[in-house]
Amino acid sequence: MSHTVGVRQAQKQKTRQALLDAGLRLLEEQSLSSLGLREVTRLVGVAPAAFYRHFRDMADLGVALVEEALGSLHVMIRAILAEQNGDEERIEGTVDAVARHVRAYPAHVRFIARERHGGVRPVREAIAAELGRFVDEVAAAFALQLEADGWSVEDIRMLAGLYVDHMVMTAAAFLEAAPDRTAAAADADASECPAAADRAAAAAEARIAATARSQLRIISLGRQHWRDA
Repeated sequence: MSHTVGVRQAQKQKTRQALLDAGLRLLEEQSLSSLGLREVTRLVGVAPAAFYRHFRDMADLGVALVEEALGSLHVMIRAILAEQNGDEERIEGTVDAVARHVRAYPAHVRFIARERHGGVRPVREAIAAELGRFVDEVAAAFALQLEADGWSVEDIRMLAGLYVDHMVMTAAAFLEAAPDRTAAAADADASECPAAADRAAAAAEARIAATARSQLRIISLGRQHWRDA
């Protein structure tokens, strides 16, 4: 009996993940508010009624995608804040980590960037809640030093919000630099298109990373002199 239950549970989880993957794939080209439930189930190959065994509605699927997209980042953020000893190391670690995440999970990043201000309220609220958790974690990491320097809790959280907003903005910029092989190498020989597109994307990513580091340095300088203002 327990074996049968385990098999059923595994199959249920497999179908749920397939629905999430299908939704994410379809959201590459459209917003959640325009995506239909039947489009998702058709791609997975299940009946529309099967959808409701896993999600209440499309908004519920969207909230699950938010958790999938942002949930694992908390560990990464805490690691960056804990392991880096100075501002410059923290800046380098942050920008590199954001770039790696965008390269590894472009569809998730695109979903968050589009739906952060999209038309599905529960998803907007879920994204805001996850980003708020990031702000809390960054603020907690800064608090030990900054409270000793006379910073208020409100000011520490404001600074943490600047860092989180900058990470989101940088992720969106890296996403825009993803290779478009056709456009990047339109005038090149067909055999050279992939290499040309990769070079163009690498150059664009390097420019974005340099800008992101400079922006974080400005935030860092402002932090150092905030109490003097």
